[in-house]
Amino acid sequence: MIKKITLLCSALCVMTANAQDAKTVENDSTKVWTAKGNASFLFNQSNFDNWLAGGENNVSGNLGLNYDVNYKKGKWSWDNKFIASYGLVKTKTSSFAKKTDDRLEINSVLGKQASEHWYYSAFLNFKTQFTKGYVYSKDEDGAEVRDESTNFMSPGYLLVGPGMLYKKSDNFKFNLSPATSKFTFVDKNFTLPEEAYFGVEEGKSMRYELGFNASGYYKFDLIANVTLENIVNLYSNYLEDPQNMDLDYQLNVVMRINRYLTTNISFQTIYDDNAYRGFQVRQVFGVAANYGF
Repeated sequence: MIKKITLLCSALCVMTANAQDAKTVENDSTKVWTAKGNASFLFNQSNFDNWLAGGENNVSGNLGLNYDVNYKKGKWSWDNKFIASYGLVKTKTSSFAKKTDDRLEINSVLGKQASEHWYYSAFLNFKTQFTKGYVYSKDEDGAEVRDESTNFMSPGYLLVGPGMLYKKSDNFKFNLSPATSKFTFVDKNFTLPEEAYFGVEEGKSMRYELGFNASGYYKFDLIANVTLENIVNLYSNYLEDPQNMDLDYQLNVVMRINRYLTTNISFQTIYDDNAYRGFQVRQVFGVAANYGF
């Protein structure tokens, strides 16, 4: 576990160095490109010794990156957002280090201006995870065991389509795409009968859908030193159960303590009945070593 935490710290240092380089490039450019982002590292450790109230020794860490690269020249704009995060927790009684976060997401929207705030657009959204995911249980002897259930690109999601983009600023925009193609990729070795694995049929590695997609982004300062970032994506499949709309909503709150320390709150909820018939919820809270660029 300590080695993994060390690797996370090293990765943060590398991203910080790369961010410095990116910022330098931006300053030397003709300013048609703008780049900004945030890298953070949350660490938590708890230790209990003869603590009568109870408790379990644990150590955890979470590394995150939120990075925007945007292009604007004449009537053309191209907005790109990269979101990556990975977290682990190891408790004294568990045989395994378990993930607290694992995601990779890329959003890209190309637009040509049609009026003051409206653009003809083409968008791309890609999501997956970095490492294997497991389902944990106990064997007949009471020992903890795990079974692999997900992996990189299993599932992986790709949405692409034309549409219309409303963009008031880099911090407030939404895109409507009435003809969106959605591809779901999986490892065919995981697929089960009756489309039980993320909607993909047994023995296949991809599912295709055609539908309507709406995505929005809104970032604002709630009060001084408190920033809220909202990211929402809605999708309805024309080809099957269009009333069952997929939802992915993310809320990232950054409360700045000083230049390098922040309190970070991340909340995400997903509804996709091909993956799980109910709401998936993820929440991360902690004080982070933070670098904005």
